[in-house]
Amino acid sequence: MGSSFLPRLVNGPFDDPVLFVPFRYENRAFLFDLGEIYQLTSREILKVTHIFVTHTHMDHFAGFDRILRIFLGRNKDLYLYGPPGFIQNVEGKLAGYTWNLVENYTNRFRLHVSELHPRYTLSCRYSCRNGFQADGKPEKAPFDGQILREPSLTVHAALLDHGTPVLGFSLRERFHVNIDKTALDRMEIRPGPWLNQLKGMIYNKADPDTLITIPCTGNDAAPFHMPMEKLESSIVMISPGQSLAYITDVAGSEENLKKIRHLAKEVDHLFIEAAFSDAHRDVADEKNHLTARMSGEVARLCGVKQLTVFHFSPRYTECPERLTTEADIAFQGC
Repeated sequence: MGSSFLPRLVNGPFDDPVLFVPFRYENRAFLFDLGEIYQLTSREILKVTHIFVTHTHMDHFAGFDRILRIFLGRNKDLYLYGPPGFIQNVEGKLAGYTWNLVENYTNRFRLHVSELHPRYTLSCRYSCRNGFQADGKPEKAPFDGQILREPSLTVHAALLDHGTPVLGFSLRERFHVNIDKTALDRMEIRPGPWLNQLKGMIYNKADPDTLITIPCTGNDAAPFHMPMEKLESSIVMISPGQSLAYITDVAGSEENLKKIRHLAKEVDHLFIEAAFSDAHRDVADEKNHLTARMSGEVARLCGVKQLTVFHFSPRYTECPERLTTEADIAFQGC
């Protein structure tokens, strides 16, 4: 079965943390953290619809300016999420530029910015053509851990401690709708955008008798219609949803580890920092980071299928395998 999204770390383990998550068959992507993103092409960046920022230390937020520059002058809505104080951080970035010409732009570009607190969120919208001035006061809403819900997926966040509030994230697909291409060929039906419509209707539990327009298979043939129920039974296979969690820059306290275990429980792929070796636990504690052993143990206790560690301290530049091996041994329970 094909994956719905294909996550990859943009930079190396010693460089700025950024996780790029493009969605297959959709012209969109998510970003987790926003460090330097010059490894991403402009085309890839323009797919981004949502950015989830753990905190605004420079190595996690330096890519904001590149995002802004590429999105200017385009009809785009971009959603950003961050920890307490995030709205002020974004406004500070925006205030660093002069916007006297943007009222002449014909396209509409808007930022939707939300900061997460333990029990509530604050959200503001910033329109390019208004010089990125806030469109009113921040709107307050209850926060129960879920920050994004779509028919096919959810994103949850947890507030963690790094000497400053930081966020951990999980992305979970409800279930995966697979298309049987052999069945399509057998029915002489051509794939196309209409399949996304079918998938959306399945996620939304639409009326099974709803007719779906299917494009013609020949130059002279006319489009035809089939009920959603018949298509679902003929060409659709349902499989468990894909999931991942993203954790970085957190102290190894029991409270943090408990929240991480809850957030990342049984995800398919855990991306988690391994800043120091456990032999340097004292340094990790002082700098509010996890050791590689801690990260491996968390992955094992969460029951994740795949572990990727990153965000290594420069002191291991000559021996990065020390951290990956330590994490893997703890993950395997050896």
